[in-house]
Amino acid sequence: MAKEEPPSTFKDLQNLQRKLSLLLQSVQNNSKVVALMKSPVGQYLDRHPFAALTLLVFVVMSAVPVGFFLLLVVLTSLAAFVGVLLLEGLVISVGGLSLLCVLCGLGFVSLAMSGTIVVSYVVVSSLLSYWFAPRVPQHGRRQTGVHRGVSGTSVALSICHTGRLILLS
Repeated sequence: MAKEEPPSTFKDLQNLQRKLSLLLQSVQNNSKVVALMKSPVGQYLDRHPFAALTLLVFVVMSAVPVGFFLLLVVLTSLAAFVGVLLLEGLVISVGGLSLLCVLCGLGFVSLAMSGTIVVSYVVVSSLLSYWFAPRVPQHGRRQTGVHRGVSGTSVALSICHTGRLILLS
């Protein structure tokens, strides 16, 4: 029986990187994305990636509360047609203040999440570059001769495998 080797993590990461680059190319070639990136807002966000990430997280997180608010507005507008004008103003005012509070909170949470994502990205990319960095082959130690100093003591100089000069006395 032939022994099967487990899949290589490095090959899996290369495969994942290739798939992500193809996905990124398809998104970047989209006509709507190209039009956005040519606008002043797109150029600003291209120069400020942390602001773009914060805006993306904020928009994604605020979609549900805004949807609930719009549903509330539509339902209260329907109730107003039935004749409850005073209740509509009160509910929309309370709902608007509640939405304002929720969106302010989501703004702070999206900033914190963006910071966490950026820190995680830096840590993971540093770890990956450390783990998959090319290693210098170790050839052992090379020693130079022993030299006599002015006081007559013997001093040995050694060059270790990293190329550093070591003073041995």
